[in-house]
Amino acid sequence: MAHVARIDEDGIVREVHVLNNSDLPDDGAFTPEVEAAANALQHSLGLDGVWKLTSYNGNFRGVYAGIGYKYDSDLDEFVAPEAPEEEVAE
Repeated sequence: MAHVARIDEDGIVREVHVLNNSDLPDDGAFTPEVEAAANALQHSLGLDGVWKLTSYNGNFRGVYAGIGYKYDSDLDEFVAPEAPEEEVAE
């Protein structure tokens, strides 16, 4: 299975979908051609936006993208949101 994350203009992940490898070229391998095909497939279903491949096993692009994660285009990686700092009682 291939996984794609929809990122908004600020690079925040808004959705993550699973695609059948058989619906993509090269059995869903991590290539620019597969990513372009995944975008075309999502758009054909009425799902607009920019879709980036993400690895469920973390084999590429840093970590598996989750909703609220950020896509860093300079690193070409997904980054987990920072956990809020805990308040310390005095």
